[in-house]
Amino acid sequence: MRLTKLGHSCVRISDGDTTVVLDPGMFTDPGAVDGADAVLITHVHPDHYSLEHLRATDAPIHTIGAVAAAIREEAPDVHERVHVVSPGQHFAIAGIGVHTIGELHAVIHPDLPRFHNSGYLLDVDGTRVFHPGDALTGPGAPIDVLLTPVCAPWMKVSEGIDFARSVRAPRNVAIHDRIYSAAGLAVADGHFGRFLGQDELDYVRLADGAELE
Repeated sequence: MRLTKLGHSCVRISDGDTTVVLDPGMFTDPGAVDGADAVLITHVHPDHYSLEHLRATDAPIHTIGAVAAAIREEAPDVHERVHVVSPGQHFAIAGIGVHTIGELHAVIHPDLPRFHNSGYLLDVDGTRVFHPGDALTGPGAPIDVLLTPVCAPWMKVSEGIDFARSVRAPRNVAIHDRIYSAAGLAVADGHFGRFLGQDELDYVRLADGAELE
């Protein structure tokens, strides 16, 4: 398995000749979806969903109904490639198993409506990788790699740490990390590394374009 960080919450996962790209959004560099066999979108927010990226590939798009509705309205030419997923669904992309997890975005503010969100648990030749989107809903099963949000308007660093500690993935790769300054990320990385290290869990924040080793 090859796991490549592509900016903010976008991650590219490859196994042999199969490539799945998750959440290419407005902070994702051009070319992220090149060669993709499928694109998975967790929710409709623009840091996770970009028509520019979706138009840059002919790959099928798997996403929730709210995103499908937005695509149908904004880009009918893209909508024909959309497959709507529901909570708890299982499907496969050329040998990579996918299980949808959760239904709601984390609370941003009590006065705002809750958005819908789907996490994706991928089984890549026996390695289980979980992308939660914008939620702190765990996978409900042991996993090998957690793509863990580190900074968000809807989350305190302590909440992200406790989420990762509750999931207990041996390897934790930082995502949702474009909205802090370098100084803020250094503070967040220090806390994540310290507390996850106490539980003997690995934590890393990859540079854009870097791969998990």
